[in-house]
Amino acid sequence: MSRWLGLSMVLLLGCAGPEDEPVEMDMDPMELTPSPATGPVAPPTTDAEMIASALSAAPEAIGADATIIAIDASGQVRTLRQGTGPFTCIPDGPSPGVDPMCVDPNGLTWLNAWIAQEAPPAGLVGFGYMLAGGSDASNENPFATGPAAGENWVDTGPHVMVFASGLTGYPTTHSDTSRPYVMWPGTPFEHLMAPVR
Repeated sequence: MSRWLGLSMVLLLGCAGPEDEPVEMDMDPMELTPSPATGPVAPPTTDAEMIASALSAAPEAIGADATIIAIDASGQVRTLRQGTGPFTCIPDGPSPGVDPMCVDPNGLTWLNAWIAQEAPPAGLVGFGYMLAGGSDASNENPFATGPAAGENWVDTGPHVMVFASGLTGYPTTHSDTSRPYVMWPGTPFEHLMAPVR
């Protein structure tokens, strides 16, 4: 996934509702523990910068017709660009590191289930791109907002994600993020992290 759990709770819930609908956030994403590998990164601010950031998450052919959404500091979700294709792309937000994301419709359903802390629909398989990379607070706890004491962020370079359960034959630890591994194994939110470089 990515280190932007707090931000994604706003972004993705906003995707599921009417455009420009205010969405509540129960935490300040700027209070997340910064990644020791990358440190805090200022998010894009102009529409052009946010669109460029969102598009950096996926191949050009995917981004060309993707819908791009963003959120402002007050929690307002808005569509920066309405697409005609199946993917939704989200620019990097106010969280440590750079981690924009593009997901297909099933991936968006999966992410909304994760945010609501409800099991995703049975048999659902979704797909997502994070070609700019990303970081997570924990490989075990899908709801961690910062690493446990003495632990670091789980930094994964450019990767794709397969949102599905029952993943077997892959490591369930993040000891080598240069190879595919299962994030959040044994939970309804387990998914395959597959590096592309």
